Amino acid sequence: MDYIPFERPLADLEIRIQELRRLASTQAINLNFEIGELETQALSLRNTMFSKLTPYEITQVSRHPKRPNTKEIIGHICSSFIELHGDRNFFDDPAIVGGLGKLENHSAVLIGHQKGRGTKDNIARNFGMSRPEGYRKALRLMSLAERFHLPIITFIDTPGAYPGIGAEERGQSEAIGKNIMVMSRLKVPIICIVLGEGGSGGALALGIGNRVHMLQYSIYSVISPEGCASILLKDPSQADAMANALQLTASSALKLKAIDSIIEEPQGGAHRSPEQTAANIKKVLLNDLSALSPLSGEELSTHRMNKFLNMGAFEEGIA
Repeated sequence: MDYIPFERPLADLEIRIQELRRLASTQAINLNFEIGELETQALSLRNTMFSKLTPYEITQVSRHPKRPNTKEIIGHICSSFIELHGDRNFFDDPAIVGGLGKLENHSAVLIGHQKGRGTKDNIARNFGMSRPEGYRKALRLMSLAERFHLPIITFIDTPGAYPGIGAEERGQSEAIGKNIMVMSRLKVPIICIVLGEGGSGGALALGIGNRVHMLQYSIYSVISPEGCASILLKDPSQADAMANALQLTASSALKLKAIDSIIEEPQGGAHRSPEQTAANIKKVLLNDLSALSPLSGEELSTHRMNKFLNMGAFEEGIA
């Protein structure tokens, strides 16, 4: 298990438990009592630790290297999945995956950002940061979904859209803007799940849905805490303070009505039990599909448009 810096005390306990188990198995010593005591301490410490996480600690959990990614979640919730590739224009961006899947008795188009496992895979996936071709691939799949009257499910997990020169030359902002425009008008149900990082326009390009949910320890923000601290304070070490100001946690997003619900994670984070995390996501998706499927195309697009137009508030003052 990889540990986040704030989990160091928990790591020490769990490493000690592993050592005692290894000793008991190799030396034929009964250490059940000692192991049980340490397991009780570890459970209590984990419960206490995760009951009072700061926004920046939640950010660290959302980036955990073993946090379940889009393909892993799809593998758990779908009985079958056929991945489709390419934007039919430039190339197939591996930072976004998508295709046709079967979710119990529902056929759907599933699309999501894809982070890698390990350094080599993360480099190949560009750490989940899509180029414009990835968003155009997603748009092609969304158009396919509308053509065949299939619901769309998106999984959001990206630090943000890739800001490279080539991506900008090929129309990064246009690709994101077009996705937002088209998603607002599609006449099929759209359900969005923030799995880990929901960063900036790169996240919003897959985030215009009739229902938007966040995993308990995911984040949704216009910029990363580190980026915000670098720009506003010229000091990346102030990321902790910026995470508080950005209100990027699921609880803040729900309070601000930017999302519809928070999906519970196993204690200690989704990486502790990807199967349970996927089961919790699947339950929400099935409920949403049952509620949205009877609506007409016009009702769905109107609902989606009004949902986002009604977000936020302002007061007019006298200058």
